[in-house]
Formats: sequence, structure tokens, C-alpha cells
Amino acid sequence: MRSQAIVSSLAAGVALFLLSGGPGVLSAREAQAKACPASVYEQLRKPSSLKAGAVEITCDVTLDPNDVIARPIAFSGARASGVAFDCRGATLGTPDMAISHRRPTVMIRSLLARDGSWSVPKAITVKNCTIIGNMRLAGLGLNGQSEPVRRSSLKQGHTARAQAAAPTAIVLDNLDVVARGTLPLYLGPGVTGVTVSGSRFRGETTATALYLDAESGENRIIGNRFAVKTTRREQIAVDGSAGNLISGNVFEDAINGGIFLYRNAGEGGTIRHQPPQHNRIAGNRFRYEGMVRPRPAIWLNQRNGRTTHRLSAPDLPLGSSLDPRDLAKYNVVRDNRISGGWKGLIRNTDPTNEIVGND
Repeated sequence: MRSQAIVSSLAAGVALFLLSGGPGVLSAREAQAKACPASVYEQLRKPSSLKAGAVEITCDVTLDPNDVIARPIAFSGARASGVAFDCRGATLGTPDMAISHRRPTVMIRSLLARDGSWSVPKAITVKNCTIIGNMRLAGLGLNGQSEPVRRSSLKQGHTARAQAAAPTAIVLDNLDVVARGTLPLYLGPGVTGVTVSGSRFRGETTATALYLDAESGENRIIGNRFAVKTTRREQIAVDGSAGNLISGNVFEDAINGGIFLYRNAGEGGTIRHQPPQHNRIAGNRFRYEGMVRPRPAIWLNQRNGRTTHRLSAPDLPLGSSLDPRDLAKYNVVRDNRISGGWKGLIRNTDPTNEIVGND
């Protein structure tokens, strides 16, 4: 667990970024959320119910360390912007609470207004929590195959539309995420400016530990520990996501793979526009114990058109429809350390990627 000084520095840096007029800039009113009234705490502490919807959070919450919240929680639309949710060691979710990708333990989502515009949550902080289950950040759709995402992808400017509609400038700090079969942390199409720091990912999943979906970018994955037991997938999927920093993380026994960069070429009929480029993967540690020839720790261009999801649409010469290859170029893989594995655990097929100083 990092020191309070580092946490404070991170929060200050995010605040400075927002106030300086960068993407996701907030008004003064949005940046100063009010503390929640007692009624919100009463909702959070109610017993779990299969029919109970998520508790909507639009104000600052500070939990008691002994709290166990057996209700899903959601931060929806611009009204949740600027909110700080501090668990102080409390637990969100229970081992028997019903969860899915549609009903995650924690959801941060944009809302579609009647006029067709998107109400976007910005500058939300969730920290010091144990989360049993999963977290999802969603804009245009719950995943890359959602109908609004698919329709947008059939036109020029899809990446910009997806990013304009998605949550941005979110801080997820000092979390202990325990997967229960589903994907524990998903950053949906267009999500930008998320910082995931000082956190631990464990439990079991049939998917990856962290998924950065198409058209997302400029996210920071720093100082985390990934130890999720996956059935066949890598720990971090960078699927058509660009400009991310993945640094200072520890990967424990990532036998099915560590960090894979690729681009789903048409899954669900959605064209992926943005290739996984200009990512920086630096100073991470991969530790293996007793593993015999695990899958690569870092794999650039992991699919490169070799996929059953390929979408060929000659009348739509856009993104992966024009070229189904991953096009993972101009990425930096530097100063990563691998212990207990075998030679060749960093795989690259494109000379534009910088692979240097890895041990």
C-alpha cells in the first residue's frame, strides 16, 4: 500500500489537470460535490435483494471500515461528476450477490439524453475499497458489440464520438478487487484518462483481469498487482486502445499471458477504428514459479488478423474493415523484468515498436 503522500500527490495532479482545461474539465460546481445525506448511507447499508437496483451516487461518500455494502452502486451521468467515494477499507459486494456485465458491483456510466447527447461522468474517485465482483466503465455501450457502438463504427469519426460519450478522468486507487468469474475491471469503448493505481486484482475469471476496449486511450495503469487466475486469457488486454501507460505493476504467475496488444477485427459487427499504438509498457515485473513455457508476458500484434471475428465490408473502408491486422506500432516496451520464465516471453513483430532494456 502506497503512502498517503503519494495518494495526495496523485489526487492533486488530477485536480490540476482538470482545472487546467484538459479533456474532462469540470465546472466549479461539478468539481465540488457535496457530502451525502444520511438517506444515502441507509440505502447503501440495506440488505441485498435480487430485485434491488443499484444505489446511485451523486455526492461524496465516506464509509465506515466495517461496512459491507450488499447492493450494486452506480455513478451515472454528469450529475456524478466530481464525486469522491472513500471506502476506508469497507467492502463493496458479497460472495453471493448477483452480478453480471449488466449488473456489476460498481458501474460508472454515461447516460443518453432525449436529444441524443450524452451526459458524461467526469473526475470521479473510488478509493480504499475491497470490491467483490466487478467494475465497469461504459459510454456508448456496455461493450464493443453494443448496438450504439456498432452503428457509430460504420461511419468516419467513430473514435472521437466514442471518447466524447465515455467516462473520463476517473481515479481508481488502492482497491482490492476479487473476481468472481466475470471480468473484474472493464474500461469500455472510448473511456479515457482513467488512473488505476496501487490496487490488487485476485480471484478467478473466465476473461482477463483488465480489459481496455476499442477506441479507449490515455489511461494509466500504475503500481498494481495482478494475480487473477484466468482460464485461458491474459491479465491485461489492450484491444484497439492507444496512448496508455502500463508501468510499475507486478504480475504473478501469468501463465496464460501478461499484456497483449491486438485489435478485434469485427467482433459483433463492430469495426475497430483505432489501432493499439503509442502505448508505453515500462518497469513492470513478471514473476513465475514452477511454470513450464507460459504464454508471453508481453505480446505486440497478438492476433494480426488471425481471428474468427473478422468483418470484411468493402463498402466501408474504415479501420479494421480496411485492414484487419492489429497494427500495434510505435509502442515502447522498456525496462521490464521477468523472473522464472523462459527466453522469448516478450514477442514483437513490428520494427516500429521500441523494445529495450528488458531483462
